[in-house]
Amino acid sequence: MFEQTFKNIDDVLWKDAGCGSELDYIEQTSWILFLKYLDDLERDKKTMAELSAHSYKEIIKPEFKWEVWAAPKDEDGKLDHHRALTGDDLKEFVNNELFPYLKKFKLDATSADTLEYKIGEIFSELSNKIQSGYNLREVINYVDELRFRSHAEKHEMSHLYEDKIKNMGNAGRNGGEYYTPRPLIRTIVKVVAPKIGDKIYDGAAGSAGFLVEAFDYLKTSKNLSTKEMEILQKNTFYGKEKKSLAYIIGIMNMILHGIEAPNIVHTNTLTENISDVQEKDRYEIILANPPFGGKERAEVQQNFPIKTGETAFLFLQHFMKILKAGGQAGIVIKNTFLSNSDNASINLRKQLLESCNLHTVLDMPSGTFTGAGVKTVVLFFEKGKPTSDIWYYQLNLERNLGKTNPLNENDLVDFIELQKTKADSVNSWTVSIADVNPDTYDLSVRNPNKNNEIVLRDPEDILDEIATLDNESAEMLSVIRRLL
Repeated sequence: MFEQTFKNIDDVLWKDAGCGSELDYIEQTSWILFLKYLDDLERDKKTMAELSAHSYKEIIKPEFKWEVWAAPKDEDGKLDHHRALTGDDLKEFVNNELFPYLKKFKLDATSADTLEYKIGEIFSELSNKIQSGYNLREVINYVDELRFRSHAEKHEMSHLYEDKIKNMGNAGRNGGEYYTPRPLIRTIVKVVAPKIGDKIYDGAAGSAGFLVEAFDYLKTSKNLSTKEMEILQKNTFYGKEKKSLAYIIGIMNMILHGIEAPNIVHTNTLTENISDVQEKDRYEIILANPPFGGKERAEVQQNFPIKTGETAFLFLQHFMKILKAGGQAGIVIKNTFLSNSDNASINLRKQLLESCNLHTVLDMPSGTFTGAGVKTVVLFFEKGKPTSDIWYYQLNLERNLGKTNPLNENDLVDFIELQKTKADSVNSWTVSIADVNPDTYDLSVRNPNKNNEIVLRDPEDILDEIATLDNESAEMLSVIRRLL
């Protein structure tokens, strides 16, 4: 039922002039879904309070409840068409009354870690883009068919929402920023192996895939006590996200997976000066796939000791700084990080090797990220002691990855098993830091078992590196001119 309902909603939105792509579809579906979810959540909380002889203070005022404005019912439990708003009346109510009311929750909330605050944040960032009040009525009617009451229903809904995020990631524009293949995320979580009580952080949260998968991993790791579940809910998962749509989707994704008041902040992580990071700001676990290929402004680069326009390299400095001593990280990054010959890349690799134990590098094949067109590696490191040996694993599959043939968890079973002991195999080997060139700190993936293989670099990567080196040369010439 859920899957068909989502298809029906997309069909309606496709006809609406205000929605032009999968990105718009999921954004508009999200706020309506959220209000229906909130209605079911309030009903459950009220029932639980009554069963335990407690009172429950409802969050939403009566006139803004789902059953009043969205889906009033008649005596037979069917939609009451006489009371249900539609057309321009519905659109005007949503735009001029509902959204302004929900936005105010952010100002009135007692703290940022409450559901009330998240409601206010969501509706401060979103607007209703559905231009036809009749299309809006159709979408609301479809959403009203959905139920979020049982565990099975919530589980199915969360998985379908993940599918929509995946489709958005394949939809072009910047959609790919929001979706990291879930089999890869689950593998990273298993290797990093967080524990109850660890604070887990993603400074480039996107759709919160890493935080959601870490939550599922910890939730099923053992029979949790009430106190442990409360720790998971309130004091475990932290994220930051710059883009409004990704931020909203991340919050929605976490809520649908069972985290009621996600600790995600809408901010540009890179505007924070890493020299201001204190011990209280640090985390035991970092899981992330920071955006790569972006170019950050000069004033943002001033927040970092190693100046570079490459967004992912700034994020890596941030992660190294904000990770606690003894903490573990699993970071997805463009594979050219291992070999770029510009000064920033060399200095960053040197810093990583000296301040952290880079114990594992997982080399992913082309096509892992649908439509991205870049090769990536996953860096696994522990902060607080220098690297002595790096264990490499090259994922070699007997098929080409793509939209119709994506990465699956079976592809990574061998890696997970071998990584436990860092054993050598046809696809894995160990490199001693003593054998790494101290002038370049080149950490390129070179499988000694495939001596005849020639690894060709992506032309765009070569052009990017040429541009970086040209910029460095121009800066040097400028300094020399000033001296003359």
